[in-house]
Amino acid sequence: MGFRCGIVGLPNVGKSTLFNALTQTAAAQAANYPFCTIEPNVGNVGVPDKRLDSLAKIAGSQKIIETQLGFVDIAGLVRGASKGEGLGNQFLGNIREVDAIVHVLRCFENGDVTHVDNKVDPIADAETVETELMLSDLESLEKRVPNLAKKGMQGDKEAKIGAAVLGQALELLREGKPARLTVPKDEDEARVFAQAQLLTAKPVLYVCNVDEGDAANGNALSARVFEKAAAEGAEAVVVSAAIEAEIATMPAEDRGEFLGELGLEETGLARVITAGYKLLQLLTFFTVGPKEARAWTVHAGATAPQAAGEIHGDFEKGFIRAETIAYDDFIALGGDRRRARRASCARKARPMSSMTAT
Repeated sequence: MGFRCGIVGLPNVGKSTLFNALTQTAAAQAANYPFCTIEPNVGNVGVPDKRLDSLAKIAGSQKIIETQLGFVDIAGLVRGASKGEGLGNQFLGNIREVDAIVHVLRCFENGDVTHVDNKVDPIADAETVETELMLSDLESLEKRVPNLAKKGMQGDKEAKIGAAVLGQALELLREGKPARLTVPKDEDEARVFAQAQLLTAKPVLYVCNVDEGDAANGNALSARVFEKAAAEGAEAVVVSAAIEAEIATMPAEDRGEFLGELGLEETGLARVITAGYKLLQLLTFFTVGPKEARAWTVHAGATAPQAAGEIHGDFEKGFIRAETIAYDDFIALGGDRRRARRASCARKARPMSSMTAT
């Protein structure tokens, strides 16, 4: 299981350039005018993980298979999208289908690149998009909640649950706050809330698109975005789409030196992935053998049977037990499974992210 992130933002903030760089394709046409992207472009990329390379080397694996991360490049949004302005209806529909929102914000000055509002203000840009999403959710819930409440009073248990949790979301939206601040009181409310597919319930990762010179430490504009993210419980990263586009065309062996010259330790893709995993509370586990070393993704808190189900559905249905080895033990003992298992058993249980399944 990977996860699917929708890249959104106002026109001309660098969405398609970033998408092309991250997926190392030219699938999205990048141009300096609004609505260049109409149909959403979709790309999957392998999630880089140095642990996987180390495991494959020890096991002599013939093939390495990374877990996948999906990016969807969604058309630029303008004011009035919630009422169908621009490509509003399509934009909002595409967002409903993703797991998280990667909100690209322009944090660079460049007179040659037009801005729909003729000014560079990433906070105002973020609020424009967020407002349209909230207006769409508000319109939806103002119709749904009264109907659910009526059915709930007539004895419909599911409707009563929906009226309670979505009513809470509606109040938040009326106060100008996103639905993601809703706190379901139990599993039933959490399930109904998730099924509602509210746009502002999706977790947000802000990507500050900066000039090459600001890629290492950001700038005053990106600092404001980080403050906003911290206040909302969201995540934020600094990325230079221009640098990522250049890296995408380089041979792999030259990338490390190039990044070092810019004062960077990793690519923007790696930072986006790390922040995305944290945002969605995802963990990685591995299966390793002579044929292949492979990474798998599960949500934090997943059980062993659920993890087995990611490998094959029948494994979850007929699950009996699983033998796992802590990654650090496997590496330290050079893959000696018996000694590694004994070391693992002697320690406290570790989270799935550090385990190697055999």
